[in-house]
Parts: sequence; C-alpha cells; structure tokens
Amino acid sequence: MTKSVAFYTLGCKLNFSETSTIGRQLTEQGYTKTDFEAGADVYVINTCSVTDNADKKCKRIVKEALRHNPEAFIAIIGCYAQLKPQEIARIPGVDLVLGAAEKFNINAYLEDTHKKPVAEIKEGKIKEVLEYHASYSLGDRTRTFLKVQDGCDYFCSFCTIPLARGKSRSDLIVNIVKQAEQIVNGGIKEIVLTGVNTGDFGAQTGETFLQLLQALEKVPNLERLRISSIEPNLLTDDIIQWVAQSKIVVPHFHIPLQSGSDKILSLMRRRYLTDLYTSRVQTIKTLMPHCCIGVDVIVGFPGESHEDFLDTYTYLNELDISYLHVFTYSERVNTTAYKMQGKVPLDERAQRSKMLHILSDKKRRHFYEQHLGTTRPVLWEAENSGQTMFGFTDNYIKVQRPYDPLFVNEVMRAELISINEEMVAETRMPELVIH
Repeated sequence: MTKSVAFYTLGCKLNFSETSTIGRQLTEQGYTKTDFEAGADVYVINTCSVTDNADKKCKRIVKEALRHNPEAFIAIIGCYAQLKPQEIARIPGVDLVLGAAEKFNINAYLEDTHKKPVAEIKEGKIKEVLEYHASYSLGDRTRTFLKVQDGCDYFCSFCTIPLARGKSRSDLIVNIVKQAEQIVNGGIKEIVLTGVNTGDFGAQTGETFLQLLQALEKVPNLERLRISSIEPNLLTDDIIQWVAQSKIVVPHFHIPLQSGSDKILSLMRRRYLTDLYTSRVQTIKTLMPHCCIGVDVIVGFPGESHEDFLDTYTYLNELDISYLHVFTYSERVNTTAYKMQGKVPLDERAQRSKMLHILSDKKRRHFYEQHLGTTRPVLWEAENSGQTMFGFTDNYIKVQRPYDPLFVNEVMRAELISINEEMVAETRMPELVIH
C-alpha cells in the first residue's frame, strides 16, 4: 500500500527549496505527496531556529499533524533539529529527529513508520557536515528558489546558523546552470538564488558569485533572475554594475544591515560599518534609481540603548531604501550575545519593533508612489482572490489586475496607476502582447 507524506516548512527560502527537494526524493521512492490537512501517514516538518517563536511553532505543527492523524509518523528536520534534538524528541508524538547530516537521507529512516515510544535521534556533529546537497523548490508555477550555497563561516554574535548548518560550502557553476536549465524547461519564468550567505558562493571552489550570475545570464529562456539576499561586504561594485546592465537579473537587492549603530554592529560582529552600507546603497541608486532595496534589521540587541536605537531609526529614515524586515532580538543559547550585559526589556523591544514596522510601511509606500505613471514588466502569478490576480514587477512592487487565466505565468508590461490601502498597485495594461 502506498504511503502518503505531507510537509510543513518553517523559516527561510532555503528551507523551502530543501523541503521541495526532499519531497521529490520521497515521491521517487513511492510516497504520495498530500495536503497537510489530509491526514498523511508521514509528516515531515522542516524547522527554523532563528527566533524563539519558530521553536514554539514546531510544537504547534506537531500537535496539528496528530489532530489530522493520531497515528501519523512525525519526522522533524532542519535547524532546530540540529540545535536541540533532545528537546524536540520530548515533544509528544515525535518519532524521528534528523540533523543537518541526515535530512537528505530521510528515506533510509522511514522503512518502519509505526509510532515509536521514544523518538529516534540522528543529529551528528555539525563539524562533520561538509557535503553540499543541491536543492530547488517546485510547485509555484512562476518562481523557483534555487539553492546555490549553504552554511556560514561568519559567526555573528547573535546567530546560531553556523551551528545548525555548518561551514560555508557551495555547488559548482556548471551544476547550478544545469539545474537552472531543468527549472526553465519546466516552465518557470523566475529563479530566486538563495543560500545562508549567498555572496560567499564559490569561496571554497575558486569561483565567484559574479561568475555565477554571468553564467546564468546565458541560460536559454530564463526571463528573470533574482538574488534573495546578499551581505553588504560581499556585494561588490562589480556585482552591482553587472546587475545594472543585465537583461535578466532584476533590479532588486535585499541587503542585511541589522543595526544603524556602528557600536551595535561591532557588538554583533558584523563585517562592515554603516559607511560601507551607505556606499553600497548610493552605488545601487546611482546606477539603478528604480531599484528596490530591502533591509534586515534587529531591534533590542543586548547593549542597544535608546540612543543607539534612535541612531538606527534616523539612519534608516534618511537612507534611500524601499522596505524593512524587522526582527526582534531573542536570546539564543550557544551564542556570544546570550552572555552579554545590557538586556533590553521585552516591552521596549516590542516598541522599537513597532516603530520600525511603521517606518517600513512609509518607505514602501514612498517607493511605490515614485513609480506611479511608469510602465514596468510584471510576472503575473496564479495567486488570486476571486476576481483579482496578483504579480510583481521586476523591481518587486506588488501589483494587481482583474483575473484572467491567460495572464498566469506570463511577463507583461503594465502601467502603475494607483496604490490601494493594502499597499498593492493597481495597473493598466497599455499593451496586451505576451512575451
């Protein structure tokens, strides 16, 4: 009898690419992939451990899976599984915990999927996780997340990712190009390059991230290439200049900052100060005034005084950026920051987060308003709400129009005419020529 498997992914785009790849592996082994609510025989939960909230979500997802099928075999993989396997094993109903070294070998542990009285743990030592596993997501008709790099050697003082994913490593350009060709041949129009520290691509193989972009530019019929995130110290002028003249790399950068205070950046052990970050933004905007720039920022880091936070707020307010991803600092065991003095009260962290979320909304609206009256290429998605369908411009403005199934997964030029309360741009189609 064929067994069914359902998946749930917590965390980043990298996790989504890996879940999708593991799903294809299990399907090839005879499993039938099914919806989470369908009461699957096996549930695979891919976890994140960036915040405490992600840890708590894992417990809730396990409980929900067992509600759909009390006899389901529950396997937990991902960063949380590597960092806290014993803690996960104590969650009622969990049968298998696989760390970073074993998650791509999950099929070997699913020969017996009867419920276990005690969860089996296979986490391994993170120092021994040296192998690179290629991954990319499928299922979204318009966009695929393609992993090009894994792990990190940076050891920022707040981050557990090096402990969860191991040392920085990446695939060879020739292999990534082959994967990109397979993706495009499947009808995908946009590839998003993802990794833990994407810009560190090739550091161990002698290749570079710029060379990867240049090679992917030649993939036949690839219409869009997007960089998910890249560290400011690795975002070189050469990369920016290449993107500015590229026919497929879209004008959109997501560049982690984490703090606008040089004092806090030093405490975080980041590899740059605000001067370098400002320089990167100015170079981008000089070459691509229409470019969208997203920023990661952490509030409430140990030692962050009210004045330090105001430095961050002022810096971001004056910087020509498009939106923020705001993270509230949460204590993580086994990090340097966990032992630091000057803990910021939780209510103060929440207040700072609220202020930056409001600033982000203002920044996004201003960026959208700058493009009203302009015409930009839009990749229309299958996502719709009845009579309306959605898409994104090349520079990451969310847009909508009346639903038409012929537009799904097509790149078409659209004029941005207004912005609604949900921060979505209304469009008008000046030409109905499908590219």
